Amino acid sequence: MEYLTISQDNLPVYLVMKKIVDILAPRYGEGEGKAMARIIFENIKGWSPVDIAVKSNESVSSFTLSKVNDALRRIMDNEPIQYVFGNAWFYGMKLKVTRDTLIPRPETAELVDIIVRENRTKDLRVLDLCTGSGCIAIALARNLAFAHVSAVDISEGALEVAKENAMTLHASVDFIESDILAGGRQLFGSKSYDIIVSNPPYIAESERKGMERNVVDYEPGLALFVPDDDPLRFYDAIFSIGEVSLADGGVIYCEINPLYSDAVVKLGHNRGFEDMQAVRDSYGKNRFIICRR
Repeated sequence: MEYLTISQDNLPVYLVMKKIVDILAPRYGEGEGKAMARIIFENIKGWSPVDIAVKSNESVSSFTLSKVNDALRRIMDNEPIQYVFGNAWFYGMKLKVTRDTLIPRPETAELVDIIVRENRTKDLRVLDLCTGSGCIAIALARNLAFAHVSAVDISEGALEVAKENAMTLHASVDFIESDILAGGRQLFGSKSYDIIVSNPPYIAESERKGMERNVVDYEPGLALFVPDDDPLRFYDAIFSIGEVSLADGGVIYCEINPLYSDAVVKLGHNRGFEDMQAVRDSYGKNRFIICRR
């Protein structure tokens, strides 16, 4: 589509940035358009925001412009910019992401913040269920003192990405391919873990129609959606694993769908976990459950 193309060669950087924002702002908003423009130059040129400012009057080559235009076409076709460039920032880390993995969200970083803030002792044993890109497991391995971290996912593709991220970021994580809905209770041992954490699939299928196309069309449904008639299936599995594998004094931390906050708390109580706490995210929504043995 012609209106997506920046067609003039030898434009200065500042003007290319402006044109990128002009193209993206009607769909994504001006603030998001500016952020995307910075991400485009970061990935194509390796420039920081300071570099962009310092080099604002430099001419942009036709080769660079062609890459900018290719990125714009994909973004305007609803492809998330993180998939366009194959990376996303999370908890101060640049992670590889592919269509086998969800794009890490700021809310998930809030969950990591809670865990790091509440756990100051050394040598904690951590189990991350439904790890995806490995973002939670790697962040905890890097930010808890000498933690022993294991991470689980059913997706072979996601685990390959997670392993690469751990290697790139020099994080020690043991990865396990397993379906926690099928026999996970027996897999992880008896009273082994001080922390069990999970950001599992929790969006009901009926919510799909109200979601943005860049999520529904590109991010893996396996990691997003649960059936309307069984929306708590993963939490049931997590609590079941916790009954066997959570050490005395251990804690389960989960990201949840705010629509099912009360139901998750009730489920945990039914599983014998009396100390259940719903925690709000920065938007004021019940986004996390903390469950103490």
